[in-house]
Amino acid sequence: MTPESHSPTGMDDLTLDPPPGCPAHGSGPGGLRRLYGPEAEDLEALYDKLRAEHGAVAPVLLHNDVPIWVVLGHGENLHMVSTPSHYARDSRLWTAVQDGTAGPEHPLAPHIAWQPICSHAEGDEHLRLRGAVTGAMSTIDHRSLRRHINRATQRLVNQFCEQGRADLVGQFAEHLPMAVLCEILGMPEEYNDRIVQATRDLLKGTETAIASNEYVQGVLSRQTARRRAQPEEDFTSHLINHPARLTDDEVTQHLWLVLLASYETTANLIANVLRMVLTDPRFRAQLNGGQMTVPEAVEQSLWDEPPFSAVLGYFAKQDTELGGRRIRKGDGLLFGIAPGNVDPKVRPDLAANMQGNRSHLAFGGGPHECPGQDIGRAIADVGVDALLLRVPDVQLSCAESELRWRASMSSRHLVELPVRFEPKPLQDVTQLPALHAMPRQRPNRQVTTERTEPAATAPQPVTTPERAARPEPAHRLGAWQRFVRWWRGY
Repeated sequence: MTPESHSPTGMDDLTLDPPPGCPAHGSGPGGLRRLYGPEAEDLEALYDKLRAEHGAVAPVLLHNDVPIWVVLGHGENLHMVSTPSHYARDSRLWTAVQDGTAGPEHPLAPHIAWQPICSHAEGDEHLRLRGAVTGAMSTIDHRSLRRHINRATQRLVNQFCEQGRADLVGQFAEHLPMAVLCEILGMPEEYNDRIVQATRDLLKGTETAIASNEYVQGVLSRQTARRRAQPEEDFTSHLINHPARLTDDEVTQHLWLVLLASYETTANLIANVLRMVLTDPRFRAQLNGGQMTVPEAVEQSLWDEPPFSAVLGYFAKQDTELGGRRIRKGDGLLFGIAPGNVDPKVRPDLAANMQGNRSHLAFGGGPHECPGQDIGRAIADVGVDALLLRVPDVQLSCAESELRWRASMSSRHLVELPVRFEPKPLQDVTQLPALHAMPRQRPNRQVTTERTEPAATAPQPVTTPERAARPEPAHRLGAWQRFVRWWRGY
């Protein structure tokens, strides 16, 4: 942002000092609010203040007081990500990068630094790299994928089902996506605690993040070399053999992009869905009553708690206007996913059910829309559903108020989700589902929390019209029902 001009709408440029009495006084240089430090500990409240003060597009400060715009409006975010003629993902265009204020020593440098990958490329180069990634993804067999997700879920549940208690973040949500992604990339033997912890470490940006990143890069580089020498039917091989002819370095960097983006998004999504199912009375009642499916719960979570709350960033390629604000060439903008999802213009009532509405911003939009969103949805859908089938009496083992999050500008990650349930026996997961086998009956789900509702309002299990509680029909399930259950991997 540059402070020396006025907007074409006649409004003073908002990087200048605010007028006397403005609530932004004292926040930072120019009176701008910071997206870091004490004021940013509650970003949801901060976004509300910014929306009230500035509207759909607000000037803010990043670490080291680097100025940037945060886009708060749903429509304005969609316009930004869908207009590549005005906004690009190439951070080399950003004035703050060019003048060194957001250089290699900046705390957010890993998020800012340009890389030769499809999510930063433009024009023909973007089409070449993105085409290779989407082409490789198109070869994934989604029926086989869902069966693998189910088996991976059973293996994880087997590790804690006999204990009657678990942390569904550390023992489930953080492991299931990695197990599935290693299978997709063609390196199932690499899935273990070490790669999970290394990926979590580098995403948190700890003191050992550089070493963790080198470990993950080494794993992916070796996988690239193996598949270059001996291709198989997996994502890595199809990426290598795509007509775009990616170099080994390009293949490794795109494996890194797919692994990290998909892992963090899906781990957060699974944790958020499980928390909502366990704590929100609307979800408990609707899931137990058969009125809301797990996929519908996933979509509601993508509205209310998107896995990434903001993405840095987009950069203006020319002078333009967005949300009534003058955006100068070289300005940086934050893609505001979480604030955009609660824009009063599209969600005047945040308690309203968003079933069937996929217009949230969780997976971006435009040329850089997430190409693997259906895979993330599948891992969450099948994984959560299979978990609830194994432990239908699962309930939160602490007060909801005791749950803790690790939050940053870009995401809000649930630290742990402690639960308890009646101990369950191990399940044999070595046999593949039989195509014509009679599917097992789905047990009665009783997803609850420790809170006890008044007797007059509490739903009575004996009267809940759940499908699983009905007597076994005398005839076989129909062909379509058998096919659906086979498709889901049961």
